[in-house]
Amino acid sequence: MAAPRTRIRTRTFLGRLSLPERNFVAEALRTETVGGVLLLLAAVAALVWANIPALHSGYESVSHYHLGPGALGLRLSVQHWASDGLLAIFFFVAGIELKRELVAGDLRDPRAAVLPVVAALCGMAVPAIVYALTNATGGGSLVGWAVPTATDIAFALAVLAVIGTSLPSALRAFLLTLAVVDDLFAILIIAVFFTTDLNFAALGGAVAGLAVFWALLRKRVRGWYVYVPLALVIWGLMYNSGVHATIAGVAMGLMLRCHRHEGEEHSPGEYIEHLVRPLSAGLAVPLFALFSAGVAISGRALGDVFTKPETLGVVLGLVIGKAAGVFGGTWLTARFTRASLSDDLAWPDVFAVASLAGIGFTVSLLIGELAFDGDPVLTDEVKTAVLIGSLTAAACATTLLKVRNAKYRALCADEDRDEDLDGIPDVYEQDDPAYDLRMADIHERKAAEHRRLAALKSAGSGPPAQVGNGTPN
Repeated sequence: MAAPRTRIRTRTFLGRLSLPERNFVAEALRTETVGGVLLLLAAVAALVWANIPALHSGYESVSHYHLGPGALGLRLSVQHWASDGLLAIFFFVAGIELKRELVAGDLRDPRAAVLPVVAALCGMAVPAIVYALTNATGGGSLVGWAVPTATDIAFALAVLAVIGTSLPSALRAFLLTLAVVDDLFAILIIAVFFTTDLNFAALGGAVAGLAVFWALLRKRVRGWYVYVPLALVIWGLMYNSGVHATIAGVAMGLMLRCHRHEGEEHSPGEYIEHLVRPLSAGLAVPLFALFSAGVAISGRALGDVFTKPETLGVVLGLVIGKAAGVFGGTWLTARFTRASLSDDLAWPDVFAVASLAGIGFTVSLLIGELAFDGDPVLTDEVKTAVLIGSLTAAACATTLLKVRNAKYRALCADEDRDEDLDGIPDVYEQDDPAYDLRMADIHERKAAEHRRLAALKSAGSGPPAQVGNGTPN
């Protein structure tokens, strides 16, 4: 007798999100999109400010103006404050996002987490390989291998806001989760590969401060006047330790509780993220872009981008490496975990979103500054390469997404349909018997209204109707 065949369970990825996750993604995307628009405006303002001869000296003067308490080792330039100080707020929010994904989002389920984690890892490894191969064959420096590995979620979602307004929520959520995981690995790269000589006393003080921060959270101590001064002390100690100061922001974000207790409308992490995200998206990241994206653009500078191996490696890594890595990682994961793509989507849709991951603006600029710290000319050229690579990736994604825009509009309309007007999209209620009764009642009322209108039309074509006292109507 033949042994019974084991049935292999398959799962669908990029399928419809749960309603709570869909609502969270929609809210997060709205905030990130606004931040992305401000980021774009700040980048344009920086380029204009740095490339108008009459204003260029002013840009340099402001960027390199030093301020801060020198006795504490914190007398830094404005540009330095933007990259080490303000970006700590951005990474604090990234830490909260990552914590939420781990305890309440898609990453809490290991099976669901495999896809974005593998896609993000491949989306970082392949650009690094592309950069390394380009520089190995061209005789360039390998220190910038990490520059094309990052994805800028705010910039990418700003592009989506313009070109992909009808993109299904599952694809948007995939890009958002991918970028959160990408941020985690970018943080690890900064911590491991761009840490200078360690000051163990300052590092020990930062770790002790983080322990106090954690203990206060566990004791449910409230009050911004407790946490904000403590956070500043931790940040200052982390900066002086030699570890990049943005790591302090990530560590504090990861410590916040992001799951809700009974009776709570919002967890502390969700509440604080709601308060801090506008500061990150509306001030910290745009100011960083303002003082980091201001590079002098000329025909010679643009030519150098495509002739120097360091800059060419960045462009190829962002445009080709990112798309190939994210798409390849996604396909391989689906292939070897026996997951099937949603029936509503096709692999070209995944490739289009993978192309968007090549927008590496904020973190790529930061890593470029760290990698080529001793060579200001090459630093500016690498920044130019990041700008060109990000814009090229955005243009490629725009073309690919526009081809399928009609399909996306149909999917989005179906996903948002709410015929019973109860505030919940109908697609989430189709298995509810009460929903069937409501829809039957709605259809019966529509049919009755249709019959009434038909009767009135028929009566209007015959003798005038008599009303009241017999006076013709």
